[in-house]
Amino acid sequence: MNLIYKNEKTLFGIMLAVSLLIWAALIISTVGMALVYGLIFFISYCFAQSALVSYLKGTAVQITPAQFPDLYQRIETCCQRLDLAPVPDAYLLQMGGVFNAFATRFLGRHFIVLYSEVVDALEERPDAINFYIGHEIGHIKRNHLRWSALLAPATFLPLLGAAYARAREYTCDRYGFHACDDLKSAQVGLAALAAGGKRWRQMSAGQYAAQAQQSTGFWMSFHELVGDYPWLVKRMAVVRGLAHGNEVSQPGRHGLAYLLALLVPRLGVGGAGSVLAVIALIGVLGAVAVPAYEEYMTKARMTQAIAVGHDATAAVERYFYANGRGPATLEQAGYAMADPSHAVQDIAVDPGNGVVRVFPSDLNYRGKAIAFTPSVDENKRVVWQCAGEEIPASVLPPECRN
Repeated sequence: MNLIYKNEKTLFGIMLAVSLLIWAALIISTVGMALVYGLIFFISYCFAQSALVSYLKGTAVQITPAQFPDLYQRIETCCQRLDLAPVPDAYLLQMGGVFNAFATRFLGRHFIVLYSEVVDALEERPDAINFYIGHEIGHIKRNHLRWSALLAPATFLPLLGAAYARAREYTCDRYGFHACDDLKSAQVGLAALAAGGKRWRQMSAGQYAAQAQQSTGFWMSFHELVGDYPWLVKRMAVVRGLAHGNEVSQPGRHGLAYLLALLVPRLGVGGAGSVLAVIALIGVLGAVAVPAYEEYMTKARMTQAIAVGHDATAAVERYFYANGRGPATLEQAGYAMADPSHAVQDIAVDPGNGVVRVFPSDLNYRGKAIAFTPSVDENKRVVWQCAGEEIPASVLPPECRN
């Protein structure tokens, strides 16, 4: 059995290509500042992950050969079956009735967290716990956690980000299925997710999987297309098919749902938490990208202003060679300002020393000047030195930073 869902590798390739293009565009457009902001984001991410891992170590119960040896043996067996080494750190966490499990990664070390509600609900069918363990091992084996930062730019794209997330879940369900001794145990694990800790015993997995045929409507199609997880009924249909040695063909989606989903960036399935995450991302982008863009535009306008200054100094220099002295005004030197980009508010020459001052139109630097100071070298040639007067060197080209 192929443990990798049919579309995951293709979607990963598209995600990687798109993300690399976005990262390259960010680095070029921000003149490399995106790398600095990426480092800041990575540090922030490490702090967030450290908070999660600290919470696990300070709250959850670590699963060891001495503490819950039965669960430890299951995790170790699943790792051997799925060829994962070393065995990740594992914890049992009480989540107030929530049925789930998750894997995380911090500073190169992997962690698996089982919710106690799942373990308690499946006490009669402990092999079904292997499904949860194997599912999380799938995330580790497929490097889903390792690639997440690099793929981040593409994850928010409509359709693509959510499609890749769903493909990963289908892949990890296959890992969970392969980790079970009994081919029906994966169905039991999904049944517990669907019906809860007690009612799963009375639930018909076959009838539940048949509900997948109801997912072809417009709204069910749309909400799945913008979500990170396939409908649970579809996941049940897949693992039932695997138990019978079949690959299940899922029912098609409504065509118009794709058009609407194309207008919705990926928010995930975290409800208010996902919305808050998007709002936070917008805030970070605003705090990072807007200042970077403003600085980029300021540098561009300063470069244009300096180009105007070069034209003026050339006129002053010609006048000096022709008359042996500097002009009283730029008009006397035959200079007429050409500034189609409106980068310069004013430009003037000092008749006493020949210094040409360019006053940028940038509102942040009104009244401040870029000074071109002339001197004569040993060959009687005029040499110009450019520098900002109360204008930071950081927004000027290298030629004007001395």
